[in-house]
Amino acid sequence: MTNTTDYIPPKVWTWEKPNGGEFASINRPTAGAREERELPIGKHPLQLYSMGTPNGVKVTIMLEELLEAGHSGAEYDAWLIKISEGGQFGSDFVKINPNSKIPALLDRSAATPIRVFESASILFYLAEKFDAFLPKDIPARTETMNWLFWQMGSAPYLGGGFGHFYAYAPFKMEYPIDRFSMEVKRQLDVLDQRLAISEYLAGDRYTIADIATFAWYGALAKGWLYNAGEFLSVHEYTHVQRWSDQLLKRPAVKRGRLVNRTWGEPNEQLLERHDSSDFDSIKI
Repeated sequence: MTNTTDYIPPKVWTWEKPNGGEFASINRPTAGAREERELPIGKHPLQLYSMGTPNGVKVTIMLEELLEAGHSGAEYDAWLIKISEGGQFGSDFVKINPNSKIPALLDRSAATPIRVFESASILFYLAEKFDAFLPKDIPARTETMNWLFWQMGSAPYLGGGFGHFYAYAPFKMEYPIDRFSMEVKRQLDVLDQRLAISEYLAGDRYTIADIATFAWYGALAKGWLYNAGEFLSVHEYTHVQRWSDQLLKRPAVKRGRLVNRTWGEPNEQLLERHDSSDFDSIKI
């Protein structure tokens, strides 16, 4: 790897060694299981295999919101998948998600279990299953899906782009950090302009679009993501701040943020969640 301006790509790229960075030990250009590993199964129909990254937080917030709204069928077991240790490449996990990314959900409520992967797909599946947080009327439903897909298309520039080069790359490089910082700030401006005229992303109702987007951009706005709040001047986006603070007051958001969390103070981590009483031992 080089940090010079005279690098010339080879005619054919080949993977010969880890390319550096925090996840170099697990990154490979191939898919599929790397070892036989069974997944645990708990007592509830919904089995979540995840970690408290932004994509994982989307689903645990959604599940906690469903329970808060009285949907008892949304009780779930949340099992920790340690992605830095390659848990997502175990054989049982790959059967649920062949893309080897968290979160992955297995719904065992029917005779034949249903696998659900990709965080937006999981949110949509749960919203449909419980008829919650997704409007029925076509205009509001479409606006919800607009913003849900906006988040899914935008966040890779925040995570894999800005986050990688700002926080995880083996050395700092001006060009990619500058390029992705510009894009992330443009995205924050998109959100800020929308939230200046709308209480929530899809209108006056809290939806799966807010849940999905908050997990990434709410965390960024509050300075938790990559510790980049000052660097990106997130305080300037006052409407994103208002919306983030509004969501943070929701009990389900407070709980969902802590599930499968492996960092921060020990009393703010709920490594696994199997019952609502599990929250009694941690700080919310």
